[in-house]
Amino acid sequence: MSKTLLVTLCILTTCLSTTNAVTKGKDYPAPDRSKIIAFPGADGAGKYTTGGAGGAVYTVTSLADDGSEGTFRWAVGKKGPRTIVFAVSGIIELQKPLRVNNGDVTIAGQTAPGDGICLKNYTFSIQADNVIVRFIRSRMGVDIKQKGDDAMNGTKAHQNIIIDHCSMSWCTDECATFYDNRNFTLQWCLISESLANSIHEKGAHGYGGIWGGQPATFHHNLLAHHTNRTPRLCGSRYTGRPEDEKVELFNNVIYNYGSDGAYAGEGGSYNFINNYYKPGPFSATKGSFKRLFTAYADDGKNKNAAGVHGVFHFKGNYMDPTCSKLTDKQKEALYKVNMDNTYGLVIKKDFATEKEMLSKKAFDIAEHTSLQPAKKAYKDVLQFAGASYRRDAVDQRIVEETEKGTYTYEGSHGSTNGMVDQPSDVGGWPEYKSEPALADTDGDGIPDEWEKKHNLNPNDSSDGAKYTLSPEYTNLEVYMNSLVNHLFPKK
Repeated sequence: MSKTLLVTLCILTTCLSTTNAVTKGKDYPAPDRSKIIAFPGADGAGKYTTGGAGGAVYTVTSLADDGSEGTFRWAVGKKGPRTIVFAVSGIIELQKPLRVNNGDVTIAGQTAPGDGICLKNYTFSIQADNVIVRFIRSRMGVDIKQKGDDAMNGTKAHQNIIIDHCSMSWCTDECATFYDNRNFTLQWCLISESLANSIHEKGAHGYGGIWGGQPATFHHNLLAHHTNRTPRLCGSRYTGRPEDEKVELFNNVIYNYGSDGAYAGEGGSYNFINNYYKPGPFSATKGSFKRLFTAYADDGKNKNAAGVHGVFHFKGNYMDPTCSKLTDKQKEALYKVNMDNTYGLVIKKDFATEKEMLSKKAFDIAEHTSLQPAKKAYKDVLQFAGASYRRDAVDQRIVEETEKGTYTYEGSHGSTNGMVDQPSDVGGWPEYKSEPALADTDGDGIPDEWEKKHNLNPNDSSDGAKYTLSPEYTNLEVYMNSLVNHLFPKK
């Protein structure tokens, strides 16, 4: 064999080996996704949501909101299983409410290159089945074309929804309202600064949220600087089925709240476990802030729940007495609740007895694995909650204020002690810088560089939907999860 021929054969062999290395990988069979959690760290009633796994990929390349190709509204409006990734960071100034009407979708905000995505002006609403939303900010603000509304919500009796690591603020009604959904989770979100005196038709109306579900889990969320509804429990007011309303709240941190930690719950079963309440300067002005929960039956306006009350299990909830604005008498009241959570239950108008309303045993509501002691959860929530892939200045400030027990701003329409009335009171929206998006030649949502590193083919658009890197998640999901797996506590 000639030397030239030998060299040629060696080159061909090397090229073939390289090609095989790119495409080679174990092809796992498509798993039963109903038994696999949505992503590592997903927990609670919505943990088995599948979203857009294995479906089409739509890439957001524009911050415009005209519905043209490449906009977020365009991607949201598509049908069929799909994952929405981002090739740009910045503020999307919504021109009208944005509703997810077509389900089977994963919205992966963590893929945005740079500081991430922030929605402005109008409500972002989940009105579909099988939806995963991660690492999106919704800082609504005040727009003269709208009345009171929420930063983010979902209340239309849908199922299989999980909202993870999102930041919501500056609403004119509630910041985060989710109820009447089945198999729902809201986790690791930062919910702050509802606008106390803005444009709501009822006047002062800056609230945290209305929560509920059949079943629903709310865990490891930080609610800070709300005058009320932290949260309000919806109960069975609209369904008329108190036996189906099953809601658990665990490891949430509630800071600088109004007169009640939470209230209502007209019909349903509720677990309040290992939540961390931290009264702040505004709380100190409310003599009843020591209430862990205020319960009452419906006032008769909602016939489905008239006279019905919920049943509650309280355990391990902690009230932090360290705010410098608290009096000794107020601190003493908090100590009592820490010794026995039932001291924090107030039954409005004595419509039921404490025995009728309390359960010594936790209700079997949803399967979860992330429950922590309240004080440990407090530290982890401050470290990880919200769109923390890159925390913006707003979330950084909220976390610092919560940690120190202070506030920075007051409202321009009379609100005080950390309550604000419009975004300009706190300096408005920060700048969200974008960075050049990594090349994705085949448009499968995975950057070429990452594909090569993991022996995938950057010229094969089909391999993002395959199970070659994991028997549980598609290759695209493995990539997306790898960006943020570190934003959960280590076990």
